[in-house]
Amino acid sequence: MTTITQVGLIGYGLAGSVFHAPLIQHTPGLKLHGIVSSQRDRLLRSFTDVHIHDEVESLLADPAVDAVVIATPNEQHAPLALAALRAGKHVLVDKPFALSSAEAVAVVDAAREAERVVSVFHNRRYDADFLSLCGLLEAGTLGRIAEIHSHFDRFRPQVRDRWRESDAPGSGLWMDLGPHLLDQMLQLFGWPEAISADIAAQREGARSDDYFHAVLHYPGLRAIVHAGSLVAAPAPRFAVHGSQGSYLKEGLDVQEDQLRQGIAPGAPGWGLDPQHGQLVQVDADGQVHRHSVDNAVGDYRRFYAAFRDAMRGEGEAPVSTGQALQVMHLLEAGHKSADSGRRVDLR
Repeated sequence: MTTITQVGLIGYGLAGSVFHAPLIQHTPGLKLHGIVSSQRDRLLRSFTDVHIHDEVESLLADPAVDAVVIATPNEQHAPLALAALRAGKHVLVDKPFALSSAEAVAVVDAAREAERVVSVFHNRRYDADFLSLCGLLEAGTLGRIAEIHSHFDRFRPQVRDRWRESDAPGSGLWMDLGPHLLDQMLQLFGWPEAISADIAAQREGARSDDYFHAVLHYPGLRAIVHAGSLVAAPAPRFAVHGSQGSYLKEGLDVQEDQLRQGIAPGAPGWGLDPQHGQLVQVDADGQVHRHSVDNAVGDYRRFYAAFRDAMRGEGEAPVSTGQALQVMHLLEAGHKSADSGRRVDLR
C-alpha cells in the first residue's frame, strides 16, 4: 500500500499559491490536506478536497496532518515553525529560514527535541542553469575557477504595495533573493573566508533594500552574488571564469514563469530552459572557440521528493539544518558588512 504524506500549507500568497501548492499536488506520495488562509472564498472555488482553515491552530490540531509548509511573511517563519514542531509536525519553511541565526538555532533545537524533520525551501538548487553549471564544475571543464558572477536582475521600477517591499522585519531583496544565491555558492564552494556586501535602496519611494552586491572571498576565488531592481538590460545569470575557459548563461530558469502561468509541474516542457549556455575556450594559438552547452532539466519537485523521503526516514533532508544555519550566518554577515562598509572575516 502506498503511503501518502498529508501536508498542511500555512499562507496562500505568492509563495503558497504559485510555488508550494502546485508542487505538493504534483509530487507523488504527497497530498495537500489543508490550507490556512484568509482567502476562504477563493480557495473554496479552487479546491474541492482540501480543508480550509481560518486559523493556524486548527490546522496544527488536525491529527491527519503530517507536515506543515510555512509560506508566510518572513517575520512569522520561526514562530510558526516552533508552533508546528510543538504540535508534532514535520516542517518546511520558505526562505529565509528565520530572521536571525538565534531564531534559526531555536527552530533547529526544537526539531531535534521533537524528532521531526525541518528544512528550508532552497528550491533553486534545482534550477536548470545551476544544475548545468554543477555538471561543468564536476567534470572540470573550466579548470580552476577564479571568479563566478551570479546575477538575478529584474526591472521593477515601481515599488509595489506588498510586504516583501515594505519596511517590515525581514523585508527587502537581500532576505528575498540573497538566501537562494548564497545557498548556491555554498553548494559549489563551501564556506568562504570573508564577505563584503553593499545593500541599498535605489528606487524612488523604496522602503526596504532593492539592490545588493556581495563578494564571497575564497582562496584564489571570488564569488559575486548580485541582484538589482532597475536593470532593464540584465547581465548573464551566470558568468564563470576558470583556467580552462568561461561559461556564460543568459536568462532565468523557466520554472517560476511556468508556475505563474499555471503550467502544472511535470507537464510537457516542464523545466526545459531553451536558452542554452555557452562555453568559451581559447586554444594554444589564441583562437577563441565557442560551444553551446545543453541545459540539464530543472525540476523543483525533486526538492519536495527529498523532503518526503526524509520524513519517511528514507533519506536526508533536501537542505540540512547545518546548511540552513550557514545561510543565516551569511545573511547576517552581509548586513554587518554593508552597515560597516567593511569586509567581514568568517574564519
